[in-house]
Amino acid sequence: MSYVTEFSAAEPQEAAAHFLRRLSVETDCADVHYALAQGEQDFVLLHVVGQPEHFARRHIPGAIHLPWREMTEERMAHWPADTLFVVYCAGPHCNGADRAALRLARMGLPVKMMLGGLTGWEDEQFAFAGQ
Repeated sequence: MSYVTEFSAAEPQEAAAHFLRRLSVETDCADVHYALAQGEQDFVLLHVVGQPEHFARRHIPGAIHLPWREMTEERMAHWPADTLFVVYCAGPHCNGADRAALRLARMGLPVKMMLGGLTGWEDEQFAFAGQ
């Protein structure tokens, strides 16, 4: 028996529910890039870490710089309540996107985290703004 089969696979309906839950709170660089490239940006993309000069130097096109520490109910009220926010940070070594997503969810706002952040975007060889 391998480590792969040491634990039985979940029942298909349980697996479907699990992956649906993940997809309801996560997206990836390829999906964000596709939406931007096709002019289908039906979300607000937030760059949630770093100083303004870091954002100016390199960020994802169409993103707004809003560090998670600066997210307040007053600030987020500038968007309609049903706005979907997609948050990203530096990459897998950074928890800024997790912190931002948690903060927005606690405010009752729809949110997804873009997996990989800037590192994932670069790995996919997508262009950055500000360079």
